[in-house]
Amino acid sequence: MHVDTDDGVLEIRFDRPGVLNAMSQAVATELAETIERADPDDHHAIVISGEGDAFSAGGDIEAMAEPPSPPRESYEEVTETFGRVVEAMLESPVPIVAKVNGDAIGAGLAVVALSDIAYASADATFSCAFVRVGLIPDTGGTFMLPHIVGLRAAKKLAFTGEFFDAERAADLELVNEAVPADELDDRVRETVERLGRRPTDVIGMTKQALHENMARHWREAADYENTLQVQARGSDSHEEGVAAFLEGREPEFDE
Repeated sequence: MHVDTDDGVLEIRFDRPGVLNAMSQAVATELAETIERADPDDHHAIVISGEGDAFSAGGDIEAMAEPPSPPRESYEEVTETFGRVVEAMLESPVPIVAKVNGDAIGAGLAVVALSDIAYASADATFSCAFVRVGLIPDTGGTFMLPHIVGLRAAKKLAFTGEFFDAERAADLELVNEAVPADELDDRVRETVERLGRRPTDVIGMTKQALHENMARHWREAADYENTLQVQARGSDSHEEGVAAFLEGREPEFDE
């Protein structure tokens, strides 16, 4: 992961282009730690993007192929890594802007949903692809997605794992706007500069109020999500989904 600060902007870039910026537990931990260090006194915005042609292809399938830990240990692992990303992004008093320069799949899509503002390159592709490897949406997906796109749309995206383009993502309000690839940097820069002209402490308080006033407190939703994810990680569907991905074939889930 590449991290830099430039003129009050904390820039975070997934830097595993060889695997389309897939997120391992180590990457998730580093992402959370970096966001937690953001200070409103020093930063007026955080920008998350990806190196190369993808924003993030989601969870690291190679890591998923490893035998799962015992349930309690697995629960702690997911809570302290991808669950920690949820906490860091939703509690950060510094506004987070996702610059979706390429495909955002699975956990990558969830990071976009957790961001406060998001712009996507018009040629980016999205998918809530967890079901394709026998998992439920995590990294906040089970509660942020329906809050953003609506319950019925969220169910369809999560149940089918369908792929959709940036224009559809904008229609669903998963991103604020889909822009031509050569205009993405400028659009994000304009927004970040505008944020720099606003009181960061007030933005932080506004963000906190908006999140606290959701129908259900996100901590409760995150804990339930993590509990179910542990069950999914130990399932035959997850094992088959990972195996099929690695073998380049369609998974054969039990009906």
